[in-house]
Amino acid sequence: MSALPEFENHANQEIKYSTCYMCACRCGIKVTVENNEVRYIQGNRNHPINKGVLCAKGNAGIMKQNSPAKLRSPLLRKQGAERGSGEFEEISMERALDILTERLKKIRETDPKKLAYFTGRDQMQALTGLWATQFGTINWAAHGGFCSVNMAAGGLYTMGHAFWEFGDPDWDRTKYFMMWGVAEDHASNPIKIGLEKLKRRGAKFVGVNPVRTGYQAIADEWVAIRPGTDAMFALSMAHVLLKHEQFDWDFLIRYTNTPWLVVNTPGEKGDGLFVRGENGNPLAWDMTKEAFVDAKTAEITPALFWEGKGPDGRPVRTVMSILAEKYLSDEYSPENAEKVTGIPADTIERLALEMAHVAFKESIEVEAEWTDWAGRKHDKFIGRPVSMHAMRGISAHSNGFQACRAIHIVQILLGSIDCPGGHVAKPPYPKHVPPAIKPAKEMAPNTPLKSPPLGFPKGPEDLVIDADGNPLRIDKAFSWDAPISNHGLMHMVITNAVKGDPYPIDTLMFFMANMAWNSSMNTKDIQGMLRAKDENGEHKIPFLVVSDAFHSEMVNFADLVIPDTTYLERYDTISMLDRPISEADVAADSIRQPVLEPRREVMPWQEVQIELASRLKFPAFTNEDGSRKFKGYKDFIINYEKEPGIGFLSGWRLDENGKEVHLRGKPNPKQWDRYIENQSFFTYHLPENTRYYRFANKDYLELAKHAGWAGSTDPIVIELYSETLQKFRLAGMGLYDGPQPTKPEHKQRLTDYFSPLPEQYTPLEQCRIDEDEYPFHAVNQRPMMMYHSWDSQNAWLRQIVAENYLFMNRQQASKMGIEDKSWVWVESHNGKIRVQVKLMEGVEHNTVWTWNAIGKQSGAWGLKKGANESTKGFLMNHLISELLPKKGDAVDAITNSDPVTGQAAWYDLRVKITPAAPGETGSWPTFDTIKPLPNMKPAPDVLDYHSHDAVNLQRDIKDVLTRGEK
Repeated sequence: MSALPEFENHANQEIKYSTCYMCACRCGIKVTVENNEVRYIQGNRNHPINKGVLCAKGNAGIMKQNSPAKLRSPLLRKQGAERGSGEFEEISMERALDILTERLKKIRETDPKKLAYFTGRDQMQALTGLWATQFGTINWAAHGGFCSVNMAAGGLYTMGHAFWEFGDPDWDRTKYFMMWGVAEDHASNPIKIGLEKLKRRGAKFVGVNPVRTGYQAIADEWVAIRPGTDAMFALSMAHVLLKHEQFDWDFLIRYTNTPWLVVNTPGEKGDGLFVRGENGNPLAWDMTKEAFVDAKTAEITPALFWEGKGPDGRPVRTVMSILAEKYLSDEYSPENAEKVTGIPADTIERLALEMAHVAFKESIEVEAEWTDWAGRKHDKFIGRPVSMHAMRGISAHSNGFQACRAIHIVQILLGSIDCPGGHVAKPPYPKHVPPAIKPAKEMAPNTPLKSPPLGFPKGPEDLVIDADGNPLRIDKAFSWDAPISNHGLMHMVITNAVKGDPYPIDTLMFFMANMAWNSSMNTKDIQGMLRAKDENGEHKIPFLVVSDAFHSEMVNFADLVIPDTTYLERYDTISMLDRPISEADVAADSIRQPVLEPRREVMPWQEVQIELASRLKFPAFTNEDGSRKFKGYKDFIINYEKEPGIGFLSGWRLDENGKEVHLRGKPNPKQWDRYIENQSFFTYHLPENTRYYRFANKDYLELAKHAGWAGSTDPIVIELYSETLQKFRLAGMGLYDGPQPTKPEHKQRLTDYFSPLPEQYTPLEQCRIDEDEYPFHAVNQRPMMMYHSWDSQNAWLRQIVAENYLFMNRQQASKMGIEDKSWVWVESHNGKIRVQVKLMEGVEHNTVWTWNAIGKQSGAWGLKKGANESTKGFLMNHLISELLPKKGDAVDAITNSDPVTGQAAWYDLRVKITPAAPGETGSWPTFDTIKPLPNMKPAPDVLDYHSHDAVNLQRDIKDVLTRGEK
C-alpha cells in the first residue's frame, strides 16, 4: 500500500482562543495559527455564548483579516486637497498622535465641548465614555441612538432590564415564545441555539414581523404586522388579558407599582404624580387597615383597584385602576387594533389567551429555597413559561419607546418577568428603575465632568440645557427635542455641527462609524455636509478624525486617519462595566488577545485612547507629578478601578491576602494571563437561589451590590406607570414646578408622546406626508451572513450575497404590473432611487424591504471598480431624512427620531413605487469612484486564501477500494 502524504505539519501550528468580532454576538473562537497566518477559525465549545457554534461570519474572519481594504498607515489629508477627494499623505503614527494631541490640548484648555467624539459599533464604551468624561466634553455617545436605544430605554425605564444584551428568554423552560421585529444579525448564534431547544421540546414559536425571513421562516405562526403598529398589537393583547381577568394579581401587587396611588386632578399641577408620604415614598391603600400606607413596606395588603380622596383631600386612584380604564377602552379592542395593525381581531384575541393559558394553566415550579428583599422565605420559584424577544424592528420607529414598553406591559401582566420559563435578566442587570446615573451638563477647561456624558433623566431638572432651555450638547440629546436620549443622537452630529446649531465645534472624532455611507440617515446629504465650507472657504467642521481598520466610505472624508488593528491583532475587553457576555444564570466577561502580529503601522484605538489620555494628563490616567499612571492598555485594564475592587475585568482579582478571587478584589498583575489560560473568558455561575426574581431576591441583590452591578440592595420595583414621563408631560402642559419648554412645538411633543402608560401613536413621518401618495412602508434588515457594512467586502461572504433587491409582495406587485427582477423607481418625500425588484409571498402586502448595507460606494472597502455592490447594490438611506418632512413650520428643524429617546426613526419610511422605463436599469444614484489610498494594494480580480500549498493527492483504485477514505 502507498503511504499517504503529510497534509500539514501540526508542529508549526499554535492554537489561541479569543472572542469573535464579526458581529455583536461576542462568540468564543478557537484560532489555529501558522506562520503568523490564520489556518482556520472554529467555535469554542466551552464558551458560554456559542458553545462551539460558529456562523458563516465567524468562519469568514479569515477573509476579513486578509482583506485588501485594511488600512496600512496613518494618513493626513494633503495640503490644499478637497475633503473627500481621497488625497492623502502617509505619516508616522508618532506624527499622527502629535497632531491630534496638540489640537485636543488647545480645545481642552479653552472650551472642551468643541470636541465631539462619537463611536460606532464598538464594545468598549466604558473606556471611550471614561475618556470623554476625563477630557471634559459632554459631546460623546455611541451608536445606540441610531440602533436600538428605544429597546434599551423602554426596558430600563420599566423593569430595569430589556431584550438582547440585557436579558434573554429562559430557553430551557419556556413553552411559548413570541419574537418581535428581530432580524438575523443580532445574537444569531445564541438565538439559533435557543430556537433549536424550543423546537426539540415542542414549544410554540410565534414570529411578529412584516417579513418572513430567517427566524420567522421556522416559526410555528407568522404574524404579518404593519410596520410601526407594534404598540397597538401589544396593548390590544393587554385589553384581552384584562377583559378576561387573565393577569397575575400576586405578581402585580408584590413586585410592581400598580397598587401605588396617583393624583387624579386633570388640568392641575401635580396631576398624574404619585401620592407620597412624609418620607417621600409612594403611598398605597391598605385593605386590611383601611388606611394609607407606605407602598414600599413589606407587610401590607395594598388594594390593586381603589380610588377616593387622598391624605390631602385630592382625588387619587391606583395605577392599576388607570391602566385598566385605559386599555379596556374600545381604542384598544382587537377589532380596532385590526384596523391599525392588519392583524385579524380573532388572531389578536387567540394569541393573548394562548399565552395566558400557558402562563397560568401550564405554570412550572423550580424547587429552590430563596429569600425575598423583606426577609421572607420561599421554597420554590413559580414560573410563567411565556417569553419574548424584540429588537430593531420595534425600536427603529418614532413610536418605538412606547412600543417596547407596551410589549413589557404584556409580559408583566402575565408575571413572566425574571421567572422560570419567562424573560430573564442577564448580569449586571436588572438595574434600579431608572438607573441612577444622570447625564453631565457642567463643563470647564482642563476639568473632568462630574458624571458621564450619558445618563438617565428622572425629570426636566436633569436635562442638559442652559438657563434659556437651549441644548448644551451638539446632538441635542437630553434637550426638549429628545429628553430621555440615553444613547445620544449620533445621526444628528454632522447636521447640527455644519449648521452651528447649537454652536460650532472644532474637532469631530469618529471611531468605527461609517457616517458617509450607511450610518447616516441620508448618505448624499451627509457627504455634502462633510465637504461644506463657510463664506471664508473654511470647512464648517474644521477638523475631522476617523479611526477604522478598513477603507470605509468615511475614511476618505477624514483630515486625519488613525488606522486601527483587526480584532485578531489586539487586546480587548468585553467588560461587565460595558456590554458583557453574560447569560441568564452566568455572569461572564471576556477578552481578545492578539493571535496575529500586524504587519502594518497601525495601533489599536484602545491604545490610542490610553496614549492620548496620558499625554493630555487626564487626572485618572496620571499621577500627582504628571507622570503616566499606566504603561498602556493592558496595564490600564489591570490597574484601573471604577470603585475599590471593581475594574474592567471581574475574574481573578486579589483579596487582602493576595489570594485570587472573583467579581471584586484588588488588581492582579497576572489577570490577563489567567484569562488567556481560561480560553479568554471568565464565568461566575449564579447560585441556584439567586437565579430568578432578582429584582426582589435578597441574596441576588446583595451579590449585585458586592459585584458593583447595583448601587443598593433595595428591591427593584417594576414600573408599569412612569412618573418620569408624566413629569415631562406636565412640563409640556405648563403644569410642572421646574423647567418647562417655551417653544410650542416642544410643548406639543411632550404633551402628545410622554404618556406615563404606553400608547400607540402614528409614527411622526407619516403625520407629515400624504400617506396615499406614499402607500408602502419601506424597511431594511441585516442578513444573517452580513453585519453592518463590515462584511460585504468579505470574499467568502460575498459569494452568498453581493447585491440586494427590493423585496415586494407578489400579489401586490402583480396588481401594479411589476414583474420579478424588473427595475423600479422608489420615491420618498426626500429622495428617489432605482432598484431591482424581487417578488415573494412572505411579506406584508403594503411593505417593501431589502438587506441593509450591501451597497457600497465604488472603490471603497478594497472592492474592484464595477463590483456588484456598487453597480447593483443600493441603500435605502438615500430616501430618508435626518429631519422630519417639511411642512413650513417649526417642526421642520426637529430630528426624525423618537421624541422621547432620540432613536433614529429610519423604519418610519414611506415610499411610492413605479416601474422604470424600458432601458432604465442599474442602481441609481451612483457616486464617484473612491481613489485608492497611498500604498493600498490594488483590488484583485479573485481574492483567495491558502494558509499553505495544497497537497496533490493521487491514489490508485486498489488503494481506494482496500483502504476506503482514510
